[in-house]
Amino acid sequence: MIVVTSENLAGYRITATIGQVFGVVVRSRGLAGNIMAGLRTIFGGEIKEFSALVEDTRRHAIDRLVANAAAMGADAVIMMRFDSGELGQTMNEVVAYGTAVKITPA
Repeated sequence: MIVVTSENLAGYRITATIGQVFGVVVRSRGLAGNIMAGLRTIFGGEIKEFSALVEDTRRHAIDRLVANAAAMGADAVIMMRFDSGELGQTMNEVVAYGTAVKITPA
């Protein structure tokens, strides 16, 4: 499945727009991760525990986006974007969304 952030796909022609598609993931870091992240805030710098959490969550959201697009019969997703937010103080939500389309080689 081709997933792009652009409106067009080089070398392909969009033959049909199927509709909006998304993948949602909500994650929480465990107690040990929260403690380590809290200690890192004292000294400053990158909080690697949270960086890893967000990166993994984004990958998982894209996987869900692709699964949903495939279930809709799409060949590709265009205009893919991420949105994220915090739920409570320990949970992170990431949404990958875009437009599911059918394509053919140009």
